[in-house]
Amino acid sequence: MSSVTRPRREADFARFPSSTPIVIDNGASTFRIGWAGEAEPRLSFRNVVQRPRHRSTGETVSIVGDTDPSLMKFFDCTRSAVRSPFDDDVVYQFEYMEYILDYGFDRLGANSEVGHPILMTECECNPSFSRARMSELLFETYGVPSIAFGIDNAFSYKYNQKLGNCNEDGLAISCEHGTCHVVPFLKGQPVLGACCRTNVGGFHITDFLRQLLSLKYPYHMASITWEKAEELKKEHCYIALDYMAELQIFKNNKEEADEKMRYWQLPWVPPPKEEPPSEEELARKAALKEKASQRLRDMAAQKRSQKIAELEKQLSYLEEVMEQLDEAEEQEATVILGRSGYLSQQEIKSAILKATQSLRKAKGESNGNDEKTDASAADKYPLVSVPDETLTPEQLKEKKKQILLKTTTEGKLRAKQKRAEEEALREKQEEKRRAENPELYLEELRARYSELSEKFEQRKRQKVNGGQTNGNHSSSGGVGRGERLNAAQKERMRLLASAAFDRGKGEDTFGMRDEDWLVYNKMSKDNDDDSNDDDESELVRITSKLQEIDPTFVSKSEAVQLTPEPPKVRPLTAEDYRIAIGIERFRCPEVLFQPGMIGIDQAGIDEMVSISLRRLMEDESVKERLCQSILVTGGSSLFPGMIPRLESGIRQYRPYLAPLKLVRAADPILDAWRGAAAFAASSKFGKQTFSLADYREHGENLFHRHNIVYSL
Repeated sequence: MSSVTRPRREADFARFPSSTPIVIDNGASTFRIGWAGEAEPRLSFRNVVQRPRHRSTGETVSIVGDTDPSLMKFFDCTRSAVRSPFDDDVVYQFEYMEYILDYGFDRLGANSEVGHPILMTECECNPSFSRARMSELLFETYGVPSIAFGIDNAFSYKYNQKLGNCNEDGLAISCEHGTCHVVPFLKGQPVLGACCRTNVGGFHITDFLRQLLSLKYPYHMASITWEKAEELKKEHCYIALDYMAELQIFKNNKEEADEKMRYWQLPWVPPPKEEPPSEEELARKAALKEKASQRLRDMAAQKRSQKIAELEKQLSYLEEVMEQLDEAEEQEATVILGRSGYLSQQEIKSAILKATQSLRKAKGESNGNDEKTDASAADKYPLVSVPDETLTPEQLKEKKKQILLKTTTEGKLRAKQKRAEEEALREKQEEKRRAENPELYLEELRARYSELSEKFEQRKRQKVNGGQTNGNHSSSGGVGRGERLNAAQKERMRLLASAAFDRGKGEDTFGMRDEDWLVYNKMSKDNDDDSNDDDESELVRITSKLQEIDPTFVSKSEAVQLTPEPPKVRPLTAEDYRIAIGIERFRCPEVLFQPGMIGIDQAGIDEMVSISLRRLMEDESVKERLCQSILVTGGSSLFPGMIPRLESGIRQYRPYLAPLKLVRAADPILDAWRGAAAFAASSKFGKQTFSLADYREHGENLFHRHNIVYSL
């Protein structure tokens, strides 16, 4: 928003005699004040109030009219919005109205009291209570001797009649800030009983434009302020002669639509270009990297040396214990073993072997052949070959555990060897089938691959939502736990339940028999995954075979990985900070003719002419005479295309070939004030006012019959 210059205080207030009226055009958008008989108002400012707090002192200040953004940084406006005393062109908030009048009279040069007659404009059919409150404010606060109220449209019509733009009989169409009015004139006077009004005006156009642009560019919402939308409306909006045809242009005709597009470039600073680092910078980074690497190497070396020292110390201790055991007798050997924490010499030898291997690994030495360095079965399970008579009860329990582990390990080795033999035999058979019938072999592989893939998908679904059920659903729509368990899992649950049930029934004899320890093997969860591991290895094998035979084969896992990555965020450019205004240029002003576009169920301004003529109880000849002198005034009448569109719309409600003439006011914005200033300067103005005594005598009943006679 451009900088705003605050109006200076007038210095010639005392030069005017007390009988000179002050003319106020109290519009919902702009407040204009000046002296009767002059051609231009002395002051014009926006008719709004804002009361923010000063950031340093915390004092609340009243700011009237337009504000300078460079000065508003000193105020906290988070809790103070811009307020207007108007609601649909009727003054309701007289507290704000008093701030505006204080500012207007002060800028005009008044001190404590005004002491001049007041002529104030108002909208058509202004409520009596609004007139009464305004009169009370002017009489009691500013010491005004007399007041007169007049309709702004009537003053504009009479002023243009004086200029020869319209006749004595005619229509005034006023497109204002918050409302639009149609007022018929007969013999130079407004017929208020036939006037028509709709609550749509320039404010709604600006707000609609701001909403559309904010929805179109949500990331620039902070820049699309109400003031900026007002500026864009005045610069770029127009009224389409045919709204639907204009929409079709933007839909179908790209070249013509591009010609009608307008752009608003927001401030944008290009990001700094990243220059390649210099040789000095690369050398500095390499030195820092090497320094960090050296520090890590030093830390690793120190840690390795500490570990080697600990292992050497442990190894020397174990060797010393072994020497003592070799020289000691049986009783002394038992004492030495108890003191060292080991159960037998075999266990110490196994510990020495492990410590030696760890020490060689820490020093980086080769351990030789794995088969030679692997501990033998005797080293791993030293108590298995020891007779039971020579063992203590603790050693007997340990012996049973070692027997179980040895049995399990040997069983796994035998099973592994058996699977290897079966795999070799299956490979030979498959090679034979492949050589006999390659196509049939490929189809079998694909069928097997589909079967295993479906099985894996089913297992995944079971983990996510409980898997497939047999029709027995729980009350919550899921399945019971028992329906999701396989045979191995059910067996483990049975063993755990029976073990818990047997606890506490008598003496605990578990472990006395070797078969008792096999329960742990059955309860182990590792067995549940045996079938899963077999299926997974089979699926991997078949996948490799298919990829070897069929080059076009793509596994499901690879297909999932081939999904495209999401697009990376591109850097913002000047195009991203350019606001395009196309359809909004004519869509927003269209609300004057179609208020339903913004949810207001009222007539448009073209239809309002026909409604006003129907309310006028005159014959058709009078209506034809009125339609030959239609004056369009108000700030919203300045849109390009307003007169042709109004003429086209009004003709739809008039008889075929009926005469029709529309003309825009000489100055749609200032003609109302100029007409009021000319009326206040005439000799008839004094008879049209009422004083404080009249107000106190008649009260609000005075305003029911207060209607001035408009004459210039």
